[in-house]
Amino acid sequence: MTPENIASHRMQITDNLEQLLAIFPDKILKHINNHPDKDKLIEIVMDFGRLPEARFRSEVLYLGEETITKEDLQYCIERIGMFGADNRAGIEKTLHRISAIRNRAGDIIGLTCRIGRAVFGTIVMIRDLVETGKSILLLGRPGVGKTTALREIARVLADDLNKRVVIIDTSNEIAGDGDIPHPAIGRARRMQVARPELQHQVMIEAVENHMPEVIVIDEISTELEALAARTIAERGVQLVGTAHGNQIANLIKNPTLSDLIGGIQAVTLGDDEARRRRSQKTVLERKSPPTFEIAVEMLERQRWVVHEDTAETIDSLLRGIEPANQIRTVNDEGEVSIINEEAQLTPRISHNRTQPPSLSPGGWRASGKMSPVANLGSKRKNKRDARFEQMLESSWQTKEANTDKVRTPGPNGEDWPVYIYPYGIGRSQLEQVIGVLDLPVVLTKDLDDADAVVALRSQIKHHSRLRNIAQNRHLPIYAVKSNTIPQITRILRQLLNLDDPNIPEATDLRLFTKAGNDDEIEALEEARLAVEQIVIPQGQPVELLPRSSKVRKMQHELVEHYRLQSDSFGEEPNRRLRIYPA
Repeated sequence: MTPENIASHRMQITDNLEQLLAIFPDKILKHINNHPDKDKLIEIVMDFGRLPEARFRSEVLYLGEETITKEDLQYCIERIGMFGADNRAGIEKTLHRISAIRNRAGDIIGLTCRIGRAVFGTIVMIRDLVETGKSILLLGRPGVGKTTALREIARVLADDLNKRVVIIDTSNEIAGDGDIPHPAIGRARRMQVARPELQHQVMIEAVENHMPEVIVIDEISTELEALAARTIAERGVQLVGTAHGNQIANLIKNPTLSDLIGGIQAVTLGDDEARRRRSQKTVLERKSPPTFEIAVEMLERQRWVVHEDTAETIDSLLRGIEPANQIRTVNDEGEVSIINEEAQLTPRISHNRTQPPSLSPGGWRASGKMSPVANLGSKRKNKRDARFEQMLESSWQTKEANTDKVRTPGPNGEDWPVYIYPYGIGRSQLEQVIGVLDLPVVLTKDLDDADAVVALRSQIKHHSRLRNIAQNRHLPIYAVKSNTIPQITRILRQLLNLDDPNIPEATDLRLFTKAGNDDEIEALEEARLAVEQIVIPQGQPVELLPRSSKVRKMQHELVEHYRLQSDSFGEEPNRRLRIYPA
């Protein structure tokens, strides 16, 4: 941006503060007028029976020592516009917003009077993106300036770029109260919304009736509004909107608004594709192109993170990769600086120990050519065993690439990390335990590099070849009874000499859930509290709340971790867990 442009985009503020102050009684007004930082006021709060408050960015002050009466509230109400269905009102031709709190009878017992300011020059950081014609989504916490930025974007598009702009102004917060919009939106047109739940209908009506090139929407918050936004974008209209959420990752977890970034679906991969990606067979993927091609995270008023390709950012996040961030900041002189951060691999399960790089698997088992052997008759048993031994031997001959083992001394002088050859155990469960507990363990596919073998007990019992090869290489074998998180946790702690019976094991709930969503964590926390506060200390059985079969399985594994018994009983959807004392 040239120096001339920078100078022309320095921030200018217009707030019409005197028109808002005129609605307050004299006992409040005199305290505000005497305050030296009156121009930095954010909002004034009046609650029945309490002292009035003036809120600034860095402090909150009481305005006098007289509490608010109903007469004080009525004095203000008579001097402002009508309250809508969203309990918001305004002052005509200003951007101030007055929000009401009502009691159960519908009477107003509190007012929040927020100062609305038209700030010119706020979008200097993303003006180049606005001019591309692509749809832009603004994210950020309340009060960070999303609505202020929307207002400025609408003015720039209408006045500077001569586009037909229509603002969907649900609460009259963008263009102010009254039938005449505030001059801060320039030549942009404003459509008011009678009731908040009708916002999606007004969005579609704007496109069908008024031929806009740009639609500006504040606070997309429902599924219908998200669908309406997609419909508008598919008609070739540029969208500029805001949504709830501090970061773009929040929208992935929000089923209501995930359609704004393309929607999220679970996809089951084939064996070869899952092996190629080195991921689980069920993964999350984006369903369709995002409604908004550009996303902006407004961290602070003068520091924004820009994602110029929303689709690429979402795809990276779903694959466990921290996307490349572009951080834009602006100083008080209007000078913009841009810092580009490179994408970083952030696996969902990781630990701080130094590990050799993950290598492509080889051999029969990894190639997918190793088929399960059917239960044949006794006449074919020898042939089956010979074939199995041949495939087993082939898989053990697979060599890792030449890498030096990185060793560091453990607390008792051990060589850490320990290299383990797993057999018959789910690799994902192993990696989950190692990552969550931050164990000094590295998995290897080469027996020559292994320090120990961890295998399923049934596999060692029936196949002597594994025992013989391990014995020849002087490798200890640790047997796991079942392929569950508690069993794997126990055997790894035993292998590392971390299993001290005098020290209770720390229970990390992340061990027992892969998705890690709030519902699963809540269910596991319920089971943990039941065990630790009732079942063990009081010796009484406990019944938990009804849960889905998937969540009950996680709870069963958590109970097994405490070496207790549990079972499920009842009919769906009320089937639940019962935990028994030892």
